[in-house]
Amino acid sequence: MPRSIKLWFFLCFCTAKASSPLVASDYAIGVDISYLKQAEDQGTVFKVNNQAQPGLKIFRDHGYNWVRLRIFHTPSAHYHPKPNDLAYTIALAQQAKKYGYKFLLDFHYSDTWADPLYQKSPKAWLGKSPEEVEKLIFSYTRDTLIAFREAGAAPDMVQLGNEIIIGLAHPYGIIPENWHGFTQLLKAAARGVEAASEKTTKPRIMLHIDRGGDLAKTRWFFDQINQYGVPYDVIGQSFYPFWHGSLDDLRQNMKFMAETYGKDIMVVEAGYNWRPAEYINKPAPFPETPEGQRDFLKAVNRIVQETPQGKGIGIFWWEPAVGLNHPDLRGRGYFDDQGNALPIINVFK
Repeated sequence: MPRSIKLWFFLCFCTAKASSPLVASDYAIGVDISYLKQAEDQGTVFKVNNQAQPGLKIFRDHGYNWVRLRIFHTPSAHYHPKPNDLAYTIALAQQAKKYGYKFLLDFHYSDTWADPLYQKSPKAWLGKSPEEVEKLIFSYTRDTLIAFREAGAAPDMVQLGNEIIIGLAHPYGIIPENWHGFTQLLKAAARGVEAASEKTTKPRIMLHIDRGGDLAKTRWFFDQINQYGVPYDVIGQSFYPFWHGSLDDLRQNMKFMAETYGKDIMVVEAGYNWRPAEYINKPAPFPETPEGQRDFLKAVNRIVQETPQGKGIGIFWWEPAVGLNHPDLRGRGYFDDQGNALPIINVFK
């Protein structure tokens, strides 16, 4: 082949590579599968092309290398119990480690869901003084991480709270009313991570908010976090376009965070429906179909990978594998109502 033609082919190959970001070996391709064990224990079967397989194996075989698992302090009947206590979460983490996954532990610091509307302190902490709660969040974080380590399932990364845009463990860490109390709790939790990691590898610390497409609120939050000197390694963002803005909003915010704070960034919760739900009476950025759901993930992943300075280090889908007792979440998952994997499963394979 003439040299000029060889050069032309080489340049075309390089151009194609440059226009399509590759997934580096340390890039997190993740799923929050906190309901997976419960679903399978209750008889839900997940399949690929009608062939039943363990859910963890399906994701691993399709390029996924991280799992995210939430943990509640004391799930109880008073708060409509969920399965995500210490024993359940350790058992699921152990299974994931056997498949070679890395593991992000999501502390909710509550007995139930902690989110942008609800950050209630564990019942066991209510009535304590702020100083006592600081000690409690320290010891709870430390002891929980030691339990995971001793079970052979130590997390590689730890979230200090879940979507903490309104604070943590109310009434002790409400923001904007009490930035000092809130950041003292975060610092105490970070010390718990440090104490649990003595003589072992320390997991990276993530702070997670739900403002993927909201640059102004992201700035408001992390400027204060940095002013108060809270230690952290990774910024976590949720991005659901029906709540958090457009893809372009996400792109601008990723650029802003990378250039302003110099931290690694993950879209640690993403989701989109494969059947009509959120966009029935308004225009959708992608069709709410199996193919539209797949294309949404591709688009968000590209934005993360194109973050300046290589600061976009991963993406997680929230709850892709749930049982039939969660029909609303199942419509946003990776499997149809017969348990078969949808086209989205192949995005990273």
